This record gives sequence, structure tokens and C-alpha cells, in this order.
Amino acid sequence: MRLPLLALSLVAALAAAPAAAQDVIRIRLAHSLSTTEPAHLAAEYFAKNVAQRTNNKVQIQVFPSEQLGSGKEVNEMIRQGANVMNITDPGYLSDFVPDIGVLNGPYLIKDPNDYAKLLASDWYKGVEKKLEAAGFKLVMANGFFGQRHLISDKPVKKPEDMAGMTVRVPPNTMWIETFKAMGARPTTVQWSEVYNALQQNVVAGAEAPLGSLWGAKLHETRKVISMTGHFTAFVMWPINATYFNKLPADVQKVLLEEGKKAGDEMTRLTLELQQDYVAKFKAAGVTFVEVDTAAFQKSTSSVYSAFPKWTPGLHDTVMTALRK
Repeated sequence: MRLPLLALSLVAALAAAPAAAQDVIRIRLAHSLSTTEPAHLAAEYFAKNVAQRTNNKVQIQVFPSEQLGSGKEVNEMIRQGANVMNITDPGYLSDFVPDIGVLNGPYLIKDPNDYAKLLASDWYKGVEKKLEAAGFKLVMANGFFGQRHLISDKPVKKPEDMAGMTVRVPPNTMWIETFKAMGARPTTVQWSEVYNALQQNVVAGAEAPLGSLWGAKLHETRKVISMTGHFTAFVMWPINATYFNKLPADVQKVLLEEGKKAGDEMTRLTLELQQDYVAKFKAAGVTFVEVDTAAFQKSTSSVYSAFPKWTPGLHDTVMTALRK
């Protein structure tokens, strides 16, 4: 992937000298979301705790709303060695290690608590090693982002209701294949541009967790949320593996421990705020629609056969880990 000149300049500016030679370690934590969402609040929680535990030796600065570039661009900056972290997800990381993308599969996880089984599995530990070989160390992997639902101008109760609908999706194969399987016409748009895309009818609908739909104010453009729950989404925080390994051992320990705590805090906030978001949407005139989940699950089952780079039998391996 070729980065734009600005992103390349940032890589050069942020590429770190050996951390041991620095009095203060500064790390930027980027994401594409609004400052009201649990993911951002968890990032600020992480930054505060890391600063406290290191007596301000390690300073994490959070950059929301794609200030450092799109998610793909920031991941590429990380791979090239910049001392930057990113709030990303398995779908984007599958650009570097294809198998991790299965964690974003449709209707893979019903209960967020089941995700802990996957993170504890031998399969996941192997994938994590492949990520490190590809240049990424995960500081956090357990942040529940929420179930993703569809906002549009009409109720969608079954896949047939979505036939031909243009739906905004991120530039990610899992989303594209999932919405194709549902019968929609997936259209890739950066998250920072989705409001305008809806307002100008470039797309008819968009999908995201309730917190992100609210944070982006998409209810100002569409008034129906269909509770498809097609992805039970978690996010991850990668940092460049070589950079991380050069940090002092005590700093590495703090980052990993506080990363896990931040993931737990993000999960707590996401679950706690769900009904609050529902109430806010209803007060803003949004209608919620229940869907035929079994029909959507059946329509998207073929997605797991759409990734030739996956290890054969990957879906079965993951499902076995979930049943343990």
C-alpha cells in the first residue's frame, strides 16, 4: 500500500530512536471515531493510567476522528515503524495476517463473553505470533465495540428487504462480502465521510454499533435502525513490534497491563451505554426494527468460504475453540 506524502512524513517524524535514550516516551494513539464513544473514553482512560504508573515518563496522546489518517493508513505507519498505536479491528489487520479476519465474521459470536475463549485459545496465540512477525504487537485485544446494526430510511427485517440497497461499508473485504451475501450493494466510504455520503444519497444506509451511529450523528440523515447485529465487534490496539521490543521491560509491562484494563473498561462502557443510546435515538425520532436473525445468519453463511488466503478449516477451528 502506498501512503500519501503527509502520512509518509508522519512516519518519518514519528519513527523512534531507541526508547532507552529518551527521557520521555511519547506515543500517539489514533482512531477514526468521535470523542463521545466508549472506544475513545477507554483510550483516554489508558493514557491517564499509563502516565500515572510511569510518573509521566510515558505519555499517550489520543488523536480521534482520523486526525492522523484513515485506519488503513495508520496501520501502515505502524508497520513501517512509527511509534503510533491505532484503534483498529481484526478485519483491517487481516491485510497482514489473513486468518485474524475470521474474528470479524458475521454472526460468529453471540455473547461478548465468548470472545475471551478465543483470546485464550492456542489458535489465537498462534495468530498473535504471526502478527508480531508481520510487525504488530497488540497492546489491547479485548475491547468490545458493540453489535453492528443498520441505519437506513426503511425497515429491514429480512435479507430480501436489503436487495440492491447501497450500504456504506469500510474498505474491508469482510464487510464487502457480508453485505453482498445479504443482497445489498456495499459501497466503500471512509467513516469521516459517511455523514455526507448519506446526506447526499451516495448511499442509502450505513452500519455500525449504536455508539458510533450516535457519535457520527447519522440519525440526522436516516430515521430507522434495523437491529441486524451482523457483527459482534471487538477492537485491537497494535503498536510496531520492533518499537515495542526496544522499550524498557517495565514500560512494556505497564502498557500491556493497562491495555487489558482499558479493554475491560471499554467493554463495560459499551454494555452500560446501550440502553442510553437507544433512549437518545428514540428521543430523536428514530424507529428501531427487530429482524429475522436466523434468515440473516443463513444468508451470510457463505461468507466463510470467500477467503482463499485463510488456512483451510479456519472457521471450524474457531468454532471448536468457542465450544470449549
